[in-house]
Amino acid sequence: MPTHPAPPRPLPAPRPRIGLLGIMQPLYDTMLPGITDHQAAYARQVADALSDTADWTVAPPVRGREEAERAVCEFENADLDGVLVVMLTYGPSLRVTGALTSTRLPLALANTQPDPSVTPAWDMADMTYNQGIHGAQDTANALVRADRPFEVISGDWQSREFAGRVDRWARAARAATGLRRLRVGVFGYPMNGMGDARVDETALLRSLGPEVEVIAPGTLHRTTLDLDEKDVTDLMAWEDATFDVDPRLSHGEREDHARMQLGIERLLAERGCHAYSTHFDAIGEDGRFARLPMAAASTLMAQGYGFAGEGDVLAATVVRAGHILIGDAHFTEMYAMDFPSDSILMSHMGEGNWRVAREDEPPQLIKRTLDIGGLDDPPTIVFRYRTGPATLASLVALGGERFRLVVSEGEVIDAPPLPSLEMPYGQFRPDTGVHACTEAWLRAGGTHHMAMTTGHRADDWQALCALTGIEYVRV
Repeated sequence: MPTHPAPPRPLPAPRPRIGLLGIMQPLYDTMLPGITDHQAAYARQVADALSDTADWTVAPPVRGREEAERAVCEFENADLDGVLVVMLTYGPSLRVTGALTSTRLPLALANTQPDPSVTPAWDMADMTYNQGIHGAQDTANALVRADRPFEVISGDWQSREFAGRVDRWARAARAATGLRRLRVGVFGYPMNGMGDARVDETALLRSLGPEVEVIAPGTLHRTTLDLDEKDVTDLMAWEDATFDVDPRLSHGEREDHARMQLGIERLLAERGCHAYSTHFDAIGEDGRFARLPMAAASTLMAQGYGFAGEGDVLAATVVRAGHILIGDAHFTEMYAMDFPSDSILMSHMGEGNWRVAREDEPPQLIKRTLDIGGLDDPPTIVFRYRTGPATLASLVALGGERFRLVVSEGEVIDAPPLPSLEMPYGQFRPDTGVHACTEAWLRAGGTHHMAMTTGHRADDWQALCALTGIEYVRV
């Protein structure tokens, strides 16, 4: 179990781990002795130039079907996140079609070449070294005919623009791979009557990968009773050092909250869950809990867990995807529209990732009155969202194995405080305006639970959709 004098981050978003597959053929060996070694060095140079974007595994140059299948198999066995295909010369597509169409790893085709320009000094060797584009065309054609999703990244491999596009694709590949491995823990059951959070769990597993793990509230209760006292006191000490703690909170209230947070964290670790959801009725009706785990959700989100309220697996999934793809994702919903400021008040019942709080206002851990759930007052972490660019993303189940991501870019504005609102909150102004954004959101079936990330990140979400087959809709 982790200790808590310092904020733990058990689920850091690791650097993408990408395999570079260089393709050529033995046709040119007699004409240009040593060409394989020459182009292998070029492949390593490409990986070195992109070292800021990912950790690279460079396969030996692939010149035939068996070599291609062996290299891709080794990438899969190494649990890499994706494969960047680089044409070292022209390589016939049928020698790599089997490996590239059968792999589960996300693919990108680098449309590049060793030299950025054609010069009068070029000879036949230079022509051969730089003829990758028609190999890329051959291979892309094979992937299109096989209906295999892939990204294409064109440009000078030494340019900043090329590295930026590889970075976006590599992060999307890491997120897509993370979704395939994701387990979402649901404590109890989802909220009755809430339709937009419901999903066919088998379709979700087949299409995107997340698996739902139902955890009985009684298991959580027993876990809270089996904690090391030092872990409980360490967590409370860390909260004292991190938040502005409400003096009205009693030691008993804080200890009970700390036990719930540590109990949830232990169960998620034991079950291999990197996202979770709780529902207030499932906790309240159990009869063994004194309060809802509000502050727990905020700090666990800050540690990198996906979270959503009311048993919403879809929203918990998209929050976890946001953590992997971008970092510091946040669970929220549209509460009310403010037409004079052309913004939307964003909040939820009391859960929010405090890492997106305003830097000039430290988050508060307060004694908060809450009637929902019929339990005692839950300690709650309260803050206002950091101002600046932000992006909303909602994962929509369309039926069967069809999923849609509804995305809106905008900014969190510097709106006046709302002193009576004892929840994390902020006001989001969509780039398209409240009228156009909300109308398009509704027409697209966007859900009322969503992830928020800082920055303009629509392109990142679009890249993830392209790799996973999720329909992308920007509003």
